[in-house]
Amino acid sequence: MQQAREWIKNASKIAVLTGAGISAESGVPTFRGDQGLWKQYKPEELATPEAFLRDPRLVWEWYDWRRHSIAKALPNPGHKALVELECQKRYFTLITQNVDGLHDRAGSGRILKLHGDIWRLRCLDCRADWPDRRVPLPKLPPHCRCGGMARPGVVWFGEPLPDGMWMEAEHAAAAAEVLLVIGTSAVVYPAASLVTLARAAKARIIEINIEETPISGEVDCSLRGPSGEILPKLVA
Repeated sequence: MQQAREWIKNASKIAVLTGAGISAESGVPTFRGDQGLWKQYKPEELATPEAFLRDPRLVWEWYDWRRHSIAKALPNPGHKALVELECQKRYFTLITQNVDGLHDRAGSGRILKLHGDIWRLRCLDCRADWPDRRVPLPKLPPHCRCGGMARPGVVWFGEPLPDGMWMEAEHAAAAAEVLLVIGTSAVVYPAASLVTLARAAKARIIEINIEETPISGEVDCSLRGPSGEILPKLVA
């Protein structure tokens, strides 16, 4: 812990990669693990473009339920510690795989949302993109002002990540002196490749997770425990 604190204190450029684990501490269901959402649902039935075209109402009913579940969650001390770290560092980038918006609500400003935002909607016809935090949504599926059907503003299985955002994430990982990997299983690509990129650039890699992951043996420091307990101690 002390060594990790020193690395963070002395670094001027820090990148952070967060996954579902940090949000799970706020009560947001994860996708993997014993109680993960994919134990109950098949991704191809609810989180693909094909599924949406096949039955948009079913997909939206699931996402409306998820939005309702996420709306009850609050940012935890781990989210807030990352806001404090951002305030301390001139060069800081938060890269998240989460779509729940908890980093925004905590106050983070420099965020790259690799997998989109569940609180945004996107029109299939005119491509308009807008925020909508209503829970529940009054009509399923929701529609745009132009009359076109709207979809959730998230990246589904089989879809590419936004090009510009991914390039920014790669740049941040390659330039970082320290990369914090928090609450992610490190098995979802291409996000997991940021760890390899940072390592190749000689960054110190600090993992924070409640359990061992595929990258635990390859990082410079692996800290076991909830990020809500560990991060405030690292940042203080």
